[in-house]
Amino acid sequence: MKLLLHICCGPCALYPVKELLNKKFDKITGFFYNPNIHPPSEYKRRKDALYEASREQACLSPTGFEIIYPEYKMEEYFRAVLLKEDSPERCSLCWELRLSETANFAKNNGFDAFTTTLLISPYQNHEKVKNIGESIAEEKGIQFYYQDFRPGFKDGQEQARKENLYRQKYCGCVFSELERVKI
Repeated sequence: MKLLLHICCGPCALYPVKELLNKKFDKITGFFYNPNIHPPSEYKRRKDALYEASREQACLSPTGFEIIYPEYKMEEYFRAVLLKEDSPERCSLCWELRLSETANFAKNNGFDAFTTTLLISPYQNHEKVKNIGESIAEEKGIQFYYQDFRPGFKDGQEQARKENLYRQKYCGCVFSELERVKI
């Protein structure tokens, strides 16, 4: 089975990638599609941190571990959440956008299934992310691989700390940053 893993950031990818590499997948490929991340300098920091994290992960896999970096198009995110900037509706639309694009890429490029590192975060609505993934899978005709990665969240964060990987303080969107700093 070939699996496409949507990756939100480097630290959140550490544990799921290690777990998935221990499963019986023929190939696991990362997919860094996150048009929600703003500003572009934050996107670059997260992309660079993922690149650093993935170098070690590639050594753990006999088939290697490749990550696909689609073009950064933040306007796709803003179109998706236009006039729905309040959470939790905004978050659901964002997850749907990212998982839908992941499923499309998976289906169009010979993958058997897709999943996401969003399933590691204790800060996301886990059941909602799972339901969105399953719904998109049914709609697009490709399997959604579900695994609860939350038990490894602290281990992944600790590993990121030890490896000195950039660890962000917010989900990535400008609205969550504004909520966090409360100007």
